[in-house]
Amino acid sequence: MTKTYNISRLTSLFSFLGLLAATGLVSAKDQATDASNLAPDAVHGMAMHGAPKYPEGFSHFDYINAEAPKGGTLKMAVVANGFDSFNPFVIRGVAAAGVNNYLYDTLLEYSADEPFSMYGLIAESLETPEDRSYVTYNLRQSARFQDGEPITAEDVKFSFETLTTKGHPFYRNYYADVSKITIESPHRIRFDFQQTSNRELPLILGQMPILPAHYWEDREFGKNGLTPPVGSGAYRIDSFEAGRSVVYERLKDYWAKDLAVRKGRFNFDNIRYDYYTDDTVALEAFKAGSFDFRVETSAKNWATAYSGDKFDNGTIIKEAIEHHRPTGMQGFVFNTRKHVFSDPKVREALTYAFDFEWTNKNLFYGQYARTNSYFENSELAATGLPTGRELEILEKYRDQLGEDIFTKPFEAPSTDGKQGLRGNLRTAMELLRSAGYEVRDGKMVHAKTGSPLKFEVLLFQKTFERVVLPFKNNLARLGIDVSVRLVDSNQYVQRVREFDYDMITQAIGQSDSPGNEQREYWHSSTVDANGSRNYAGVNDPVVDELVNLVIQAPDREELVQRTRALDRVLLQGHYVVPHWHLAKDRVAYWSHLKHPEKTPKNGTDLDDWWAEP
Repeated sequence: MTKTYNISRLTSLFSFLGLLAATGLVSAKDQATDASNLAPDAVHGMAMHGAPKYPEGFSHFDYINAEAPKGGTLKMAVVANGFDSFNPFVIRGVAAAGVNNYLYDTLLEYSADEPFSMYGLIAESLETPEDRSYVTYNLRQSARFQDGEPITAEDVKFSFETLTTKGHPFYRNYYADVSKITIESPHRIRFDFQQTSNRELPLILGQMPILPAHYWEDREFGKNGLTPPVGSGAYRIDSFEAGRSVVYERLKDYWAKDLAVRKGRFNFDNIRYDYYTDDTVALEAFKAGSFDFRVETSAKNWATAYSGDKFDNGTIIKEAIEHHRPTGMQGFVFNTRKHVFSDPKVREALTYAFDFEWTNKNLFYGQYARTNSYFENSELAATGLPTGRELEILEKYRDQLGEDIFTKPFEAPSTDGKQGLRGNLRTAMELLRSAGYEVRDGKMVHAKTGSPLKFEVLLFQKTFERVVLPFKNNLARLGIDVSVRLVDSNQYVQRVREFDYDMITQAIGQSDSPGNEQREYWHSSTVDANGSRNYAGVNDPVVDELVNLVIQAPDREELVQRTRALDRVLLQGHYVVPHWHLAKDRVAYWSHLKHPEKTPKNGTDLDDWWAEP
């Protein structure tokens, strides 16, 4: 990675050490060690690979309207059964919408038009050597919590230790490679890492929300309930009605409001979230003016519900905004912890019963494309057959992988063509027979044990039943008994946290720079960690090694090839029945809301919008 080191000093040192190594006076290992001991320069920002886009002293992000006016109220809706907590960092309870984003600042701020770059927020600058074996953050002396207390290195250390020991298991996994924390002064803190191959640690540590140690000194973290906490961000909780609404108020004296990473952002004086238990009711409330902005996830609604005088005269604007971020994977997720889905042949067979083409045409008005990658809509997606560096990576595991991964490109089953669904069901039947199943009295049972092949699909959105029921009916033609269980959102969250399901519908998002979060999705260490995002229960030594390779990628090109290899192995594991994707954000909003002319590659971000005075 290119950083602003003193190039002449480094060049001279490397030349000298290289000469000594060649003459045998110093070993190559000593050469690398001595070079890494150089005190790195403090930098204003850092990219995962290469140099960051924005130079030191930049005024604001390019995709921001730095002159956006402040003021007004943004009214939003949440479709859920309420909330019971203002602590989004623990596994217990359901946190209020927006609390993490608006109440807490982080050490660094990300740039939405780069693959993965971070710039100083609470930390004015950071220092890390070329091998990234540690990082030191230099905190701004102007940084303040919402009660006026300064943000210090003690608060940063407290935040790390609290989140990794008392917070959601995600933090423990995400920051697992931190080995030591040293407070060097009230505004300077250093993190040492137990391995130097995890190159994104200086960046992802910068994503850590900073909590006030003095506030939590006499409180039990995780049991704060609905007591509004003291944060470090641009908004505080102004008022709330338990489980029904919450209002955030912008701090007029917010300490970071004039920083380059904050100019033109967080423009609304107040942000209000109201809770609805039914999305249809929420949609009608939006059109009646009860709230201002809506992201539409239903293709049917997008095609049929956004019409009328208010749309015709421009009072409400309907806009599909193109983005270039990875769309990730949405699908029916198999819980492979359950015996019924332990055999990949069974999982593969069931993918043939989902008729995407019929679903897209009859339910979605042809708006979607089929998903064939966990990193869809990006260069990270595996396509065709593995070649070059990707093939070289996979060759190491050839004996542990099926031959199909080298000879047969992955493509989700299609019902286009003469055979259509009937041909797919025939393929599914053949796969089930090879897995030891047969049909007896119209039921698919295991030939040896007689156990029926049956499972439950867990849902919390009633609108998704129209997608699941045709899938259920197709499986019934194979003799497979499927039940559909609809529960409220709170029960759903709890059951998913405890992996108490056979199959769920889930979206697994991805960034353009995958790294440590991949452990949370796929690594065997998270299989039994309640609350992890390893929804499928992936437990594969090859996947474990590929995840580590992704985390350790030394440059962008190697990251792309390693991610493609991981993608291909996951696809051939048949952990999901892939759904669909759309490379646009479907949004509707009342015309007093305005947004910047330029949309960054990551897409729409409401924190960059403003209200017309």
